[in-house]
Amino acid sequence: MAMRAFGVMVLVLYLGVVSEGAGRNLPARPPVVNIGTIFAFNSVIGRVAKVAINAAVDDVNADPTILHDTKLVVKMQDTNFSGFIGIIEGLQFMETDAVAIIGPQTSMIAHVISHVANELQVPLLSFSATDPTLSSLQFPFFVRTAQNDLFQMAAISEMVSYYGWRDVIAIFIDNDHGRNGVSALGDKLSERRCRISFKGPLVPRFTKNDVTDLLIKVAQEESRIIVLHMEPDFALSVFSVAHYLGMMGNGYVWIATSWLSAILDSLSPLDPDITASIQGALTLRMHTPDSKKKSALISRWGKLTSKNGAGTFRLNTYGLYAYDTVWILAHAIDSFFNQGGVISFSNDSRLHNAEGTLNLEAMSIFNEGNLFLSDIKKVNLMGVTGPIQFDADGDLIRPAYDILNVIGTGVREIGYWSNYSGLSTVPPETLYEKPPNRSSVNQQLHNVIWPGDSITKPRGWVFPNNGRQLRIAVPDRVSYREFVSRVKSTDSVKGYCIDVFAAAVNLLPYAVPYKLIPFGNGVENPSYTELVNMVAAGAYDGAVGDIAIVTNRTRVVDFTQPYIESGLVVVARVKRMNSSTWAFLRPFTLKLWCVTGIFFLLVGAVVWILEHRMNDEFRGPPKKQLVTIIWFSFSTLFFAHKENTVSTLGRFVLIIWLFVVLIIQSSYTASLTSILTVQQLSSPIKGIDSLISSHEPIGYQVGSFAENYLSEELNIPTSRLKRLGSPEDYARALELGPDNGGVAAVVDELPYVELFLSTQCKFAIRGQEFTKSGWGFVFPRDSPLSVDLSTAILALSENGDLQRIHDKWLTRTGCSSQTDELESDQLHLKSFVGLFLICGIACFIALLIYFFMMVHQFSRHYSEQPDSSTSRSVRFQTFLSFVDEKEEDSKSKSKRRQTESMERSMNKQNGGACG
Repeated sequence: MAMRAFGVMVLVLYLGVVSEGAGRNLPARPPVVNIGTIFAFNSVIGRVAKVAINAAVDDVNADPTILHDTKLVVKMQDTNFSGFIGIIEGLQFMETDAVAIIGPQTSMIAHVISHVANELQVPLLSFSATDPTLSSLQFPFFVRTAQNDLFQMAAISEMVSYYGWRDVIAIFIDNDHGRNGVSALGDKLSERRCRISFKGPLVPRFTKNDVTDLLIKVAQEESRIIVLHMEPDFALSVFSVAHYLGMMGNGYVWIATSWLSAILDSLSPLDPDITASIQGALTLRMHTPDSKKKSALISRWGKLTSKNGAGTFRLNTYGLYAYDTVWILAHAIDSFFNQGGVISFSNDSRLHNAEGTLNLEAMSIFNEGNLFLSDIKKVNLMGVTGPIQFDADGDLIRPAYDILNVIGTGVREIGYWSNYSGLSTVPPETLYEKPPNRSSVNQQLHNVIWPGDSITKPRGWVFPNNGRQLRIAVPDRVSYREFVSRVKSTDSVKGYCIDVFAAAVNLLPYAVPYKLIPFGNGVENPSYTELVNMVAAGAYDGAVGDIAIVTNRTRVVDFTQPYIESGLVVVARVKRMNSSTWAFLRPFTLKLWCVTGIFFLLVGAVVWILEHRMNDEFRGPPKKQLVTIIWFSFSTLFFAHKENTVSTLGRFVLIIWLFVVLIIQSSYTASLTSILTVQQLSSPIKGIDSLISSHEPIGYQVGSFAENYLSEELNIPTSRLKRLGSPEDYARALELGPDNGGVAAVVDELPYVELFLSTQCKFAIRGQEFTKSGWGFVFPRDSPLSVDLSTAILALSENGDLQRIHDKWLTRTGCSSQTDELESDQLHLKSFVGLFLICGIACFIALLIYFFMMVHQFSRHYSEQPDSSTSRSVRFQTFLSFVDEKEEDSKSKSKRRQTESMERSMNKQNGGACG
């Protein structure tokens, strides 16, 4: 029985194992998986990649936990720096059973081969084709196993913004890698209001003469920030020519993309002449965090290069990414087999139908290519470059770069950039543990030693050294020539605006060659909007004059700091107001007169109530008491009341009222004095609101932005607007008035109006300035000169030169100051509400206290009466009589009642005793 039970158990276990294997139904793994590689063996990247890929293949095949009994076999093809050969070699790999291709090295080959890879479903894994346009959407079978250049360009744009530069020059190889990288740089710079001001392409096989011709053009540009986006094998010659031309000295900034760091990491130390030509340059390097895996690979790199007979060179970041690319493939292949994937290929019938002698029919489709591609993009492992994982766009997660400064024979790390937190001096892996912080305060880099061994940050631009003067347009005004005017029979100009500009330019730390060019026909003031648009279009390099800073203009050009305040005001004719018979009533409004009179009577009545029971001066016949109230009330206006107050509450109310009277009397006296002694001016136009509602003609200066503002912003019909060309036209139109073909008012900018009113005393500004702006100098968008001149204008304001220039041109004494002729408004009730409120509250409190006192005294008085069971009406009449009664009489009656009450009680006691 025991043997039979044991046999049953063995059978059950066997069937379980068989059923488990049948359930999974996994095919056997092949002994070999073929992979192809395409790169230039003798290139800076290719030399390192060849050794790294071979080392990674050996490591994978030596690890039994990854592919088990399957071995990777890598076949390498050398493009020998030829795009055509690289394309042919890629097509040849498609004729084999390679499940993937590592490479190609260049973006140009990748663009072509990716189309074939899409059709044949063979993944391309490139560790060096960083062109941003090789997107996963267009080329789903292209997998970039290094960082996308889009992030490198984002890092450069943040560096440019961090140092406060605006324009950069881009020098690049004119191929897919160069053009598309620079295009991405332009997009990233525009996000930060920076731009590429000059693009310098070089043919892929450029010569020294090509570089020289290009750099001579670059030297004639204003920008001194040069971004060099090249391929590492031939790019150092650009620095050599730049050094020879003196373009590696003070003032220049050279930012090289990651190609330079690849050279420095692999081939350092370089030739002394080359090293001297790159001093002070900045470069980026794909960031790879320190780890044991990375250290182990670096420590055995010397043995690996000796084993491969590749010569002496060091490991760079491209080698690290090439090493990890093999491991990405190994993990993807393992996952592919674990899911039951089978490596099989089938012929494409469309290729058999293609005519020609090419062996196209030999190409085959990887049947499980989509599954394998999915396994590649799902890889999640820790490599020598750090965590390896792809995001939704097919890019590696956590893109980051080291920022390096070339110093001596090596480089110095001045900081890092990551897509997570921007620029920092802390390694990105440390910042990943904290919340993201992209604030400007948090963006930091260490100090840089710039070209020319300078530690001062370069300004980033200079005037071109080709001798061209800046063409500065100046309005050729025919009115208000004090601001800017053309000297007769010459092209020279003068005026307040010109002097301010010249003084500001003299404060700049560099020379500014410029020529002032009059703009206008000399018959009427030119259109300033047209002038601004011509500067934006590049017809002029700038504009100097009385140009207002308004919103529409700031959208197309840059303005300097305002050098004079401006804004639109209303000017109207004013009439002199003569004194009249009833001028003494004008200080107060009708409402204030009425409320003041009411309070006089109210306070008199309150004092009468409080004094009536104890003060004989407030007693007597009703007619006399009414006269007393009126007399006492109004006599307090002159502090001439003869009635004395004896009650505490009465004195309290009177003190507060006399204070109110003092304030009212003083205000009335001051206002009446002003009316009778100061000449008053009046006008039906009180400001812009009354002008809009009047529906009368409005004048404006020819060329001013006032026309557009009145019609577009305030919606005033253009039929109401009248063009006026000079101060004389202003005066004539205002004199005529709206009924005689003139205007009701003129709307113009404050500086013009102040100059106009200095000699025209019949007119005045009505209301307040209803726009706030200023005048500034105009330059094209992103012009660095506008920033430097703004600083100079502030310096002129601080040292007093700006005011001295103003006094020289704009101070006039022809008309006395009109500040004394402004129409003084009447005093309104709202100015005295607080006083009346205090007085009213005091009266109320005094009456309330007095009422409770009377009720209390009456209660005592009523309780002493022998018959207290009377009706309420009788009691109320009794209370009124009590209040009206003099206080002394009430006290004597109370004493009399108390005496009588005592006598009655004694009589009762005596009578009882006799009985």
